[in-house]
Amino acid sequence: MDSQRRKDNRARAVSNCRRYFGAGYSENNTKNCDEFPFATTYEGTAQAEYDPQAEKNNFSVLPVIKKQSGDAGTLLGQFYKKNRIIDGMDDGFLVKITS
Repeated sequence: MDSQRRKDNRARAVSNCRRYFGAGYSENNTKNCDEFPFATTYEGTAQAEYDPQAEKNNFSVLPVIKKQSGDAGTLLGQFYKKNRIIDGMDDGFLVKITS
């Protein structure tokens, strides 16, 4: 995915964190705005801006501890590399969430 779309995904996530959790959501820069689906996916927060058929506001955001967010991003990058996930609609993957 191109870097502009990733930036748009992140910007939309941050905008929504500010909207729902207030301008000080980062608690003196100790938290990041985390989003799902991931900013590195086509389904990220800006999906509806790129795909007119996509459902609008079909994402979630939450301020999380900065280190935990960074660690999760590192793990996601390692997943992409290990599984040779390449850019494009033909190389999708599913995310299964369990508790």
